[in-house]
Amino acid sequence: MIKKLETIGAQALKTIEAANTLEELEQLRIAVLGKKGTLSEVLRGLSAVPSEQRPAIGGVANEFKRRLEAAIEQRKISIRDEVLKEQVEKDRIDISLPSRMPHRGTLHLVTQVTRRIIQVFSRLGFDVVTGPEVETEFLNFDAVNIPSDHPARDMQDTFFLGPGVVLRTHTSAVQMRAMRAQPWPVRVLCPGAVYRSDSDATHSPMFHQVEGFWVDKDVKMSDLKGTLSYFAKEMFGAETRIRLRPSYFPFVEPGAEVDVSCIFCRSKTNEPCKVCKGSGWLEILGAGMMHPALFEMAGYGDAYRSQNLTGFAFGMGVERIAMLLHRVPDLRLMFLGDVRFLQQFQ
Repeated sequence: MIKKLETIGAQALKTIEAANTLEELEQLRIAVLGKKGTLSEVLRGLSAVPSEQRPAIGGVANEFKRRLEAAIEQRKISIRDEVLKEQVEKDRIDISLPSRMPHRGTLHLVTQVTRRIIQVFSRLGFDVVTGPEVETEFLNFDAVNIPSDHPARDMQDTFFLGPGVVLRTHTSAVQMRAMRAQPWPVRVLCPGAVYRSDSDATHSPMFHQVEGFWVDKDVKMSDLKGTLSYFAKEMFGAETRIRLRPSYFPFVEPGAEVDVSCIFCRSKTNEPCKVCKGSGWLEILGAGMMHPALFEMAGYGDAYRSQNLTGFAFGMGVERIAMLLHRVPDLRLMFLGDVRFLQQFQ
């Protein structure tokens, strides 16, 4: 029986050494040391052995069991080390390779264009002033000479949050806040988000405006034209010209629509331009001389009457400028959050 145990042990040790996976080792352990294993079967035959030989056989069997368990444990450690070494080699990082640049965020196109507009007017001495987006109906409409029966005050155009409270439809309310907060002369630029109930390829329920005004003695229409001409050349190129067309706005008198010469065709192509449709002009903003009612609302009435106080105001949509600068075909692209679109303006 001792010879049989030695044979089983020697064979098991060879098999352990040749095992390449933990699964093979576990199968070997069960086959030799399990309840139905070969070593257990031999030991079950001890009942047929004379009693005086049993201690010697039992000692040999226990020694083989200890050696086999130790050999299995040692081989497990070796296999784990080999697997780890292979994994490390496989996943090794070559530090000599150039790194992959991660996705980097950037300022939104609307923010970029807004900052560019602010930079242009800042060089002309305009100060930036901001105000709340939830505004009183009085400051949003009455204070800028939009009467109660004006169509812009209908529910279909304005988001009403409650009695006398609206989401501002323009940043003109900020102009009135600025005029009430400081004495003239005042030269202010008011950028910010505004809200109107409108949505299509060229309109959005929420969009951005930059409005500005200048109040001082003897401010003339020629000052307005010179200011906007400078702005157009800085934004669209030195060749850009502007023209003013008479138009009506409640808060200015006289009022004008301001066009720039088409920045795409420059009126030099034989075929009609798809953007300006052959007219050679693109509308970009509205402007005019400030209505006398605004001076009264702001508390400038005495100076307006006694010191020839005048002023001009203008307002433009930031998205409209961005669409022209970057040839964006649909305004809604700016608000979809599509990274493929936004990455073009990093």
